Amino acid sequence: MTNFGFITEGVTDQIIIEYILNGYFNTDDIDINELQPLRDETDRHRAENYGGWTLVFDYCKSEQFKQAFQFNDYIIIQIDTDVSEDPHYGVSKRDATTGVELDVVELIEKVRGKFKNLIGLEFFDKHQEKIIFAISVHSIECWLLPLYYNDDRKAKIVNCLKTLNRRLVSKENFTIDPDNKIVDYYEKIAKNFRKHKRLIRWCKENPSFEYFVEELKKINIDIET
Repeated sequence: MTNFGFITEGVTDQIIIEYILNGYFNTDDIDINELQPLRDETDRHRAENYGGWTLVFDYCKSEQFKQAFQFNDYIIIQIDTDVSEDPHYGVSKRDATTGVELDVVELIEKVRGKFKNLIGLEFFDKHQEKIIFAISVHSIECWLLPLYYNDDRKAKIVNCLKTLNRRLVSKENFTIDPDNKIVDYYEKIAKNFRKHKRLIRWCKENPSFEYFVEELKKINIDIET
């Protein structure tokens, strides 16, 4: 069976991506390996006490990353762009010449370029068909908005968690604390992605979400091989 290695900012991001894969391939039987961060099943409610965007970059520069291709058919790299202008992240949201704010696809391409350099161009060129980017602009919670909104808010890319929480409090009777993200909450929300037709409809509402799904389409993965 085809398997996927996950390199993500946190466990909650892994959960969202896993359910997206379930829906895209129309199966609950997805073989995944959590590479970064490792999922700690004994302490599920402290999911965000480790991980983070800095560790995503660190992992992609490491020998562990290179070795992961021996044991995984595909590697999914997830990162948010909310803090891309942090000096250690180093990706401006604006065009270097005009100063105009980049559109979503342009920003994703710049982040991809950073990863290519981190990974090493020679190694990346050799393995690029096995690397799938899930670059969420500006946070992966933006991908959840189409599940709860039918108006323009479903396409937001800023303040997404705040917007999501406004609907969660009435629909789900909970909210997500950005400093203590509860795994079970994300599972309850993201499991809605398991329906293929709904997933394809919802992803079109958010450009970076759709970009990720299009990446899956381009690779044309046969999940059963």
